[in-house]
Amino acid sequence: MKNKSIFLMFMVIFFNFGWLAGCSGNSEIPVEKQGFYMGTVVTVKAYGQKAQRAADEGMKRIKDLQDKMTSHAPDGEIHQLNASAGNGAWVPLSSDSIYVLKTALKYAQLSQGSFDVTIGPLVQSWGSFTQNPQIPSPTELDRINKLINYRDMEINEKEKTARLKKTGQMVDLGGIAKGYAGDEVIKIFKAYGIESAFVNLGGNVVVLGEKPDGSPWNVGIQNPGAQDGGCIGVLEIKDKAVVTSGDYERYFEEGGVRYHHILDPQTGYPSKSGLISVTIVAETSIDADALSTAAFVLGLAEGLELVQSLEGVEAIFITGDRQVHITPGLKDRFTLTDPGGIFQYHEKT
Repeated sequence: MKNKSIFLMFMVIFFNFGWLAGCSGNSEIPVEKQGFYMGTVVTVKAYGQKAQRAADEGMKRIKDLQDKMTSHAPDGEIHQLNASAGNGAWVPLSSDSIYVLKTALKYAQLSQGSFDVTIGPLVQSWGSFTQNPQIPSPTELDRINKLINYRDMEINEKEKTARLKKTGQMVDLGGIAKGYAGDEVIKIFKAYGIESAFVNLGGNVVVLGEKPDGSPWNVGIQNPGAQDGGCIGVLEIKDKAVVTSGDYERYFEEGGVRYHHILDPQTGYPSKSGLISVTIVAETSIDADALSTAAFVLGLAEGLELVQSLEGVEAIFITGDRQVHITPGLKDRFTLTDPGGIFQYHEKT
């Protein structure tokens, strides 16, 4: 499946989330804005007198963060950080980039490197987000794997600078930047007095308050095996972030083997943890974003241990044999709706 098909999958997820999260018996009409940022379809929806201004400002904020955190545009902060790798120079960064990098280091440490934003050379070598993905040679992977080490990223928070120790090292914020962007839009909504809204960045969902009729937002959990964007279940949430990482989102096939985009920083290959989907429910989207990738790479046992060690975090794990495992805090908020009856449900203790 090439990029065109990948983009269509994102569209299915987007409209599925929009349908579920947007249904309301209230007659109030929401303000909705759509765009394409950070490599995915973005929608913001808000209710209230100042919703139009809030939504406009929210979309501008997402674009601003995209421009800062891209590793492709020469004037982007992360591109400049990567370009200076190994030369010893400290690169000036915005408060936004410093915060995201610090949070990335936090989750790299918590996950023992299963989440690592210095994975940039691997992402580039695999071409995961291009029209021409490829399998790197063992020699190439051996060379690149020596560059992947979050401990080689140094941050001076006081001076708002950072640097990478080795030439060729690259930061890629694809596993965390969308989460931060979602949180920033919610901050804007709150500043405008909005009490009911949701933000969706390609399946990274953040909701503010409840729906206007007082009921919780309904967020669909993608069926990993469905090509039509169908759901296996629905989460009821308010004032939460929901982020899913799945091996079905982006992938290509070669020689009858499917290679997905979630790379294991320690092997250099797509993760083979036994999981096909991880959904994280957390207070903030940046936490949920990083954790969904970390838990996916760690696998069920270690991923569950990580999630349960953190306050205010819940998860849904789906394994390759179609077992659905949920953490205790979601017991009364998740409903399995699998129409084919092929998924088996387990509550973890």
